[in-house]
Amino acid sequence: MSPGDRTALHPAPRFRMPAFWPRSLAFRVIAFSTVWAMVALVVIATIISALFRQASERGFESLLSAHLFNLISSVNVTETGFLVGSPNLGDLRFTQPGSGWYWSVEPASEGVHGDLRSFSLTSQVPIVPTSVVPFDADFQRTYFTEGPGGQMLEVHETEYLLDEKNHIARFRMIGNRSEFDAEIAAFNRLLYTYLALFGLGMIAINAVAIMLGLAPLARVRRSLAEIREGRAQRLDGTFPNEIAPLAEETNALIDSNRRIVERARTQVGNLAHSLKTPLAVLLNEGRAIGAGEGKLIVEQASAMQQQLEHYLQRARIAAQRESVVFRTPVRPVMERMTRVVQKLGPDKQVSLSLPAVDVTFAGEKEDLEEITGNLLENAMKWSRGKVRMTVGLPPEQDPASPQFTIAVEDDGPGIPEDKAREALQRGRRLDETKPGTGLGLAIVSDLVKEYNGTLQLGRSGLGGLKATVTLRRTMS
Repeated sequence: MSPGDRTALHPAPRFRMPAFWPRSLAFRVIAFSTVWAMVALVVIATIISALFRQASERGFESLLSAHLFNLISSVNVTETGFLVGSPNLGDLRFTQPGSGWYWSVEPASEGVHGDLRSFSLTSQVPIVPTSVVPFDADFQRTYFTEGPGGQMLEVHETEYLLDEKNHIARFRMIGNRSEFDAEIAAFNRLLYTYLALFGLGMIAINAVAIMLGLAPLARVRRSLAEIREGRAQRLDGTFPNEIAPLAEETNALIDSNRRIVERARTQVGNLAHSLKTPLAVLLNEGRAIGAGEGKLIVEQASAMQQQLEHYLQRARIAAQRESVVFRTPVRPVMERMTRVVQKLGPDKQVSLSLPAVDVTFAGEKEDLEEITGNLLENAMKWSRGKVRMTVGLPPEQDPASPQFTIAVEDDGPGIPEDKAREALQRGRRLDETKPGTGLGLAIVSDLVKEYNGTLQLGRSGLGGLKATVTLRRTMS
C-alpha cells in the first residue's frame, strides 16, 4: 500500500473546538481580537516603559556628571591649602535642606584644609568605603546610599588634582534616586491609564465593527425564519459579496425543495387515482358475491382503502416537511368542526373554548382537520352526552413558546392508563362492540409525530378520556 493510500484510509484528524467554547462566531472573533489587543498593549507598554526608563537614566546620569564637572571647575585651593569657591549649579534643590540633592568637597591629600558643601546638606550622608566600591582608572566611582530623609541617593565621586603642589580634593555629587524612581512610576501610571483607555476604546470599536460586519448574517437568519413560517418565499435583499453566494444557493435550495414537494404531490395524486378504481371494483364485487367470501373481500378492500389513505397522507406530509411551512388559522377550523359534529350528534352537547388571541397552526388545514376530526369522532362515539374541545396557549411564564394545545374531552368510560398505549396501535379496538376500524387515534398519533408534536391520553374532568395534542404555531 502506498503512502497516499494509507493517508486516504487514515485522514488527518480535524481540529475541534473545546466543548466549553461558545459557538457564537461573534463571541469568538471579539474574544480573539480582545486577547490580541491586550497582549499587544501590554507589550507596547512594557517597551515604552523600558525605553523611557533607559532614556531617563541616561539623562539622570548626564545631569549628575555635568553638575560634578561644574563643581570641579568652581573650586580652587589657596596658597595655604584651604579649599575656596562658591559653586552656582543653577538648581534650587541644592539650597533646600533634605531635598536629596547635595554636593560636597573634602580634602583628599595632605596640606589641604577645610571642606565645602551645599546648603541642602545639613547632615552627613553615609559613604560607601573604597574597599567596597573602588575608584576606576579615572579616579571616579558611583554607588548608592541612603540619605538623611530615607531617600535612595546616587553618588558620583571623584578625586581631582587642584594645582601643581599636588593638592587633591574629593568631590561628591549626590542625586535623589527616589525622586527619579517616583517620576518613572508616575509616567508608568499615566502610560498604563492612557493605554488602558485606548485599549477599551479599541475593543469597543472592534466589537461594533464585528457586529456590524455580521449583521447581514442576522438578516439571513430572520429571512430564513420568515421562509420557514411561510411569510416569505425567498431570501430577498442586497447582501455583501461574501454572503451573496450563500443567499443565492439558499434560494436555489428552496426552489429545489419546492419542486420536490410539487412532484411528490403529483405522484401521490396519480397513485391515489390509479388505485381508486381497482379498489372500487373489488368492493363492488365483494358486495355482489355476498355471503362469507364477499364479506371478507369487502372488509379487506376497505382496510386497503384506509391504509392507502393513511400512508399517502404520511407521504404528502413528509414531502412538505422541512421545506415550506403552511399557515392555517385555528379558530375557523375549530368552529367548523364543532358545528359538523354537533349536527352529526344532535343529542349530545359539544362545547368549544378558544383563547382570546388568534392562533395559527404551522401546517396544512387538511391535516389540522383530520387530527381534530378523528379526536372529535372518537369522543362522540364514547361520550354519554358531553364533549368539550379546548385550544390552549403556553402559560404566562413562557409566552414566546412556539406551541399550542388542542384538548378533546368526553364524559364516557375513558381509557385505563395501562391501556393508553394499546389504544394508539393501528387497528387495535379496546371494545369490539363499538363500530369503527381502530385507526382514529393511531392516525392522529402518526400525523402529530410528522409535525414533531405530541399526543397524550389522560383522564378528563368530565369523567372520560382527555386527548391532548401539542402542535407548533407560527409566532406572527
